[in-house]
Amino acid sequence: MLNLPNILTLSRIFTVPFLVGLLWWPSWKAGYLLATGLYALMAITDYFDGYLARSQGTVSKLGIFLDPIADKIMVASVILILCASGDIEGYNVIAALIILLREIAVSGLREFLAGLQVSVPVSQMAKWKTTFQLVSLGALILAGGLPQYAFIQTVGIWTLWAAAILTLVTGWDYLRVGLKHMD
Repeated sequence: MLNLPNILTLSRIFTVPFLVGLLWWPSWKAGYLLATGLYALMAITDYFDGYLARSQGTVSKLGIFLDPIADKIMVASVILILCASGDIEGYNVIAALIILLREIAVSGLREFLAGLQVSVPVSQMAKWKTTFQLVSLGALILAGGLPQYAFIQTVGIWTLWAAAILTLVTGWDYLRVGLKHMD
């Protein structure tokens, strides 16, 4: 159960409080820069835990269960702290809410479908959605550490909206599958 892929997944969960701690004080630019490095490391482990599990033949039920939870904990925590600090503000909070609400809805839908023994594979578009989310939040964290480079914030906001749009599309795809199994 405690193979390398599962350890990487668990490390993402256990690292979230440190990430949030580094982002807690918006005026602490060094904290944001350290958080950028930590976040990038966490995002890399998100890729490698699945890759290693598949390539080593160590895919486990624990990993299948924990990986999406680790992703959602990381993304939701970063979105919440960036909204609270004002790094995501105004209408851009709508994009953040779209992402959060979809994650909650899809988690509930997956749980419902699992009870019916229906598996919903992750689509290629959902992988793109995840990529845009990771890039967006990473850019927004980096922008907090380097406010003199306004283009980083712009990249973060644009990719946040791109992730939100993909979130709506992939959320609808999951819902369509789920509706087929509802009375």
